[in-house]
Amino acid sequence: MTERVTARMLELVADPAAATRTTPDRLEILQALIAAPTFAPEMRDDVIRVAPDHPIYGWRCQVPECERGRAGMQDFCHAHDIEWSEIKRAGGTVVDFFRKAQPLHARARHKNNMCLVCSDAPAYAAEGLCYLHVKYFRSWQRYERKMQRSDDLDHWLPNQVPFPDFGQCRVVACGDAGVDWIGLCYTHLQRYNAAGRPGAARNALRGKRYQSTQRRPVKVLYNNEAAFNEWCRHSEPLSRTDGTVTLLGLRPLVRAEIKWALFRHANGSVEGAEWPLLMVQNLARECLSQRVNSLADLNSESCPQHLQKIHRLMLHYLRLVYFTRQDTREAGYIEMEHYGVCLTNSGSYYDISRITQRWLRDMLWDWIDLRLTTDPPRSVMPLSSTRRGCIELSAYLEAQAPAGGHDPALLTRDHMIGFVADQRHRAAHGLKSLGLHGSSNTGGVRQTTVTKGTMSGIFSGARRVLRGAMDSGTAHRIGLDQAFIVALPHGGHSKAGRRKPYSDETARALANETNLQRLDSMDAEDRGLRDIWEALVVTGRRCSEVLKVRLECVSRLNGLPMFWHDQTKVGNFDEGIRISERLYQRILERQRKTIHRFIQRFGREPDQKERLEIALFVRRNSNRNLRQGMCYSWFHGAFKTWVSTLDIPHSVTHQARHTLATNLIKNGADLTHVKRYLGQVSEAMAEHYVHLASIEPRLEDALQAVWVGGPGSAEPGILLSGGEPMTREEALALAVDLSRRSTPAEGGFCTYQPVVSGEACPWNLDCHNCDKFVMSGADLVYWHRKREQWRTVAEGAPDSATADYLHELFEPTSRAIDGLEKALGALGLLDEALALDLRRPQDYFGLVWSTAFRARELAQARTGGIA
Repeated sequence: MTERVTARMLELVADPAAATRTTPDRLEILQALIAAPTFAPEMRDDVIRVAPDHPIYGWRCQVPECERGRAGMQDFCHAHDIEWSEIKRAGGTVVDFFRKAQPLHARARHKNNMCLVCSDAPAYAAEGLCYLHVKYFRSWQRYERKMQRSDDLDHWLPNQVPFPDFGQCRVVACGDAGVDWIGLCYTHLQRYNAAGRPGAARNALRGKRYQSTQRRPVKVLYNNEAAFNEWCRHSEPLSRTDGTVTLLGLRPLVRAEIKWALFRHANGSVEGAEWPLLMVQNLARECLSQRVNSLADLNSESCPQHLQKIHRLMLHYLRLVYFTRQDTREAGYIEMEHYGVCLTNSGSYYDISRITQRWLRDMLWDWIDLRLTTDPPRSVMPLSSTRRGCIELSAYLEAQAPAGGHDPALLTRDHMIGFVADQRHRAAHGLKSLGLHGSSNTGGVRQTTVTKGTMSGIFSGARRVLRGAMDSGTAHRIGLDQAFIVALPHGGHSKAGRRKPYSDETARALANETNLQRLDSMDAEDRGLRDIWEALVVTGRRCSEVLKVRLECVSRLNGLPMFWHDQTKVGNFDEGIRISERLYQRILERQRKTIHRFIQRFGREPDQKERLEIALFVRRNSNRNLRQGMCYSWFHGAFKTWVSTLDIPHSVTHQARHTLATNLIKNGADLTHVKRYLGQVSEAMAEHYVHLASIEPRLEDALQAVWVGGPGSAEPGILLSGGEPMTREEALALAVDLSRRSTPAEGGFCTYQPVVSGEACPWNLDCHNCDKFVMSGADLVYWHRKREQWRTVAEGAPDSATADYLHELFEPTSRAIDGLEKALGALGLLDEALALDLRRPQDYFGLVWSTAFRARELAQARTGGIA
């Protein structure tokens, strides 16, 4: 248990000697919850007995019909676990083990049966006799040895005298029945003898036969009764594998806390957070040995790691009961479950206690409270950047401001300017931060290096909180100078937010079969490292979307292989996309391996329901049911190591998504198709991924970028801008003619600048006979209609002379149309142009009409040509 969480809990835990009702209040709350009708009845008693097949705390060995309990964290009892280990070392499978394993009966003293003679005494031996009838007076063992036979139990039983009821074991922490006159259970009797019999407890009939049939109490003699009682108080409870947990001997509050935590975990357990009852008993033993009042007082740092995890999760369940949402403001943290929010890559407990100034911490709490209430983020990153900014500001004020910055009325504009200057200096020289950042749960709290990117986040984060307090009036109420707030600048935007597609050399290296085999060899446990990478390249999915796919993630639809996944970032679930046959076959092979892992775990194939829940790429740890997919840190670490062995620039997996988006555009897809295939929230985000400025414009913009001379030019139909690669000089020449401003005209654009500026046309709007008139690919359908119209008019002419005149009059325009078709055909855009009709009124509001090209940008776009 970390000191941070313990400190938050202890603030409201009372000293037993103090005049406070905090601890009684907590006990009353828990007792009321435990007494509720919805609470599990088997968990109300101080000796908890759980059914062998309990869905969360089931303890029976997984060998069919075996009656013994599991050994610790194992799936089998101790005897079967040894047998399974031997078969596994010999190369056998769990199927071989289940075929060979024989069920075992529970040990007699764990069956909870009663003695055949003494109705109140638990049976100790397989014959159903209590401890004394087996070992002592008139014992069955003596009779058996004397008569030289073991089948005469029915003849022996009628002559036996029942022993008195010895009550419950006198060890305070034990819930078993006593088996001897001194009142100890069988196991504690053995421990008492091994400890040298402190106090020398013994019965008064020692050495004599117990003749009376009356069940009279027998006096116990002591050499030192106080020593015996002391041993009983401090003796530890038994560690049992029969589903029993005893909380006897614990103080009332900690006893109630464990009961509530067990119930809460059983009704909302976290996948992988397994609590074997033997571990819970060990935790209760630690509480007993440390004599704690509450689980918050327990020091579990010396305990095994799994025990520490159970302790932390129990404290989490208790925080939800002990602290209301407003209480967390006083304690210095945020509890996500109070808002019904579960953020990606974040626990429910969110610490803000490293902000030492109470006024600043309260401002941050109020800001996070409002954000989680009105617009909870998808991940914890927006909250973390804001917290980071406040931690840095707090650390600076603690070191430089009057009174450590705890009195907001003493802060001035100069203090904020000093903070800004300090951060810029640290970013410029790569110095460490003033505040501590990271997670306390993992021990990762440290001073990080300040960069321009982190500085940007620090300024923006702290500014959001302070500006929010200023707008709400909180800053004025506490006396914080407004000049102090407005002196903090906005952080701006970091330049390192956009990835580039893979270069041709990098893409070839990442797809090279030899390199892929090297990646495969790094996956020692065959968890699917190469399969994940190939799926990312082929599908362009987000990394988490591939890592978390279920077993049944591929199928054929109308003969085509499909990949089914959840796009949780944009709220699209069970989304299907087409994949290649190669990837389809790799995933089928991975499915077979995952099913084999399931068989190795459970000795059978998964049913249909389980196949929908099992992960395709199964995580190794905390994944008993194989439902957890591989984590990103594992894949990222392996990929980074692999890339470092290749002679290529620094590369990350997300660049595969950018590369696919760019290639889709290059092969004729539009932004709508890219948005839909990649699962983007908008076309603006799709533009971010296809790198339009550095590769090529949008498809519709490309149509408009093909220009030919109009029918009134010196050479109608001549290609002014083509798809062939051009030099910079050609691009600059093109910019002189076409990159200036233009205005729409009928069937094209007018580039005559006085008309563009609003002056009257000197040629009376005779655009089709003007050399300033140009046509774009977006106008092809319009001119096709115009040509058909002229042909219809010519065919309806009264005589051939009139028809020839009309054909001759339209001939320059027809040549311009033919030239435009040739230009579009050379670029492979003719079909798209024929399908595009931008002459509807609503289309004038599209991006195709609002896009303009500067000469420099047009030259850069045309240098590499249009594919």
